[in-house]
Amino acid sequence: MKLFYAPTSPYVRKVMVTAHELGLADGIEKLPSAAHPVKRDERIALANPLAKIPAAITPEGDTLFDSRVICEYLDANVPGRHLFPAEQKARWRALTLQALGDGLLDAALLSRYEMTARPEARQWADWVQGQMTKVDGALARLEEHVETLSGPLTIGLITIGCALGYLDFRFAHRPWREDHPRLAAWYAVFAERPSMQATIPRDAS
Repeated sequence: MKLFYAPTSPYVRKVMVTAHELGLADGIEKLPSAAHPVKRDERIALANPLAKIPAAITPEGDTLFDSRVICEYLDANVPGRHLFPAEQKARWRALTLQALGDGLLDAALLSRYEMTARPEARQWADWVQGQMTKVDGALARLEEHVETLSGPLTIGLITIGCALGYLDFRFAHRPWREDHPRLAAWYAVFAERPSMQATIPRDAS
């Protein structure tokens, strides 16, 4: 599989953590990309008309996007592995956690874009606050229901892990652990997984 790749994208990280957990990471060819909310990367648009990453090209030549679809495709290609559980109750829990993690990331990214992609004179502080309120709501929900993060590894846990990692990467000035000690304890263990260690985001030097 070919994957339009950026080492700083939390959604690309989600795909790569999934690939590592399934033993598929070495078979993925990473294609360079520069996704941006304003400056369109036509290389990505060849696979995804939205020009967003992650986008993938399967060995059969089919194109897949976004992270939810690509991760489920990877999971379906490894018999006996179920990051997307088959049992109904476990499946809905995993997919709901995935939606919560993706929503946290969506809000964090929109806040970051407002502060970095928009000219300073046009930045809207209320917009940033509104997005970060969503982030805070997601963190509070996870802290209150941290028991939902127990049990076998699923796509939901991977997404939450990547979302918390993104907060550490891009919002280190806004620490979240002090107000969410149970969630912080869970993440301290989860972040040590080899798949997470292999995909730590770094800005290009």
